[in-house]
Amino acid sequence: MNAFLAGEHILLRPLEMDDLEAFAGWFMDREATRYSMGVWLFPWSRYETEQWLKRTLLDKETLSLGVVEKEGGSLIGYAGIASISLVNRSGEYYIFLGAKESWGKGYGTEVTRLIVDYGFASLNLHRIMLTVSESNIAGVRAYTRVGFQQEGVLRDACYRDGAYHDKLVMAIFRPSWEANRAAQANGEART
Repeated sequence: MNAFLAGEHILLRPLEMDDLEAFAGWFMDREATRYSMGVWLFPWSRYETEQWLKRTLLDKETLSLGVVEKEGGSLIGYAGIASISLVNRSGEYYIFLGAKESWGKGYGTEVTRLIVDYGFASLNLHRIMLTVSESNIAGVRAYTRVGFQQEGVLRDACYRDGAYHDKLVMAIFRPSWEANRAAQANGEART
């Protein structure tokens, strides 16, 4: 497998057109897309999914990587950094784990850590931000473990399951990331 980044349980690799069937299934699954972009709340045809994947593969301004379980080698989602600004040295982190059997295994935290490390160490970013629905407790927990801190709240910005939810704006900065890495190297607990 052509791994771009490797963690303990996860490999991150370039996306491929062969990933189409997995995405087509996930985009039709309302539970899998629950906390994702609003566009996925409507049913997507295979053709629409194929066009999305083609655009994603051609987008060289966004880091988009397939998330693969090491054990078994199956694609379980994708993640990366969008809106990369080389002038501001910033970007916006995103993750989508569509394979429900992979949920609750700590993969979200591992993927987030791998991509944040890459963003700071290789892309020389200073700030990585994200938005997350406050009702996505597992997501908020994973981001906090990696070192993201809440910066603000977009009130009633997310409508799911018949109710409005706040969206949290979270970010991590290079100095915090460097401090976390230094603490880890010294055997101290990581935030």
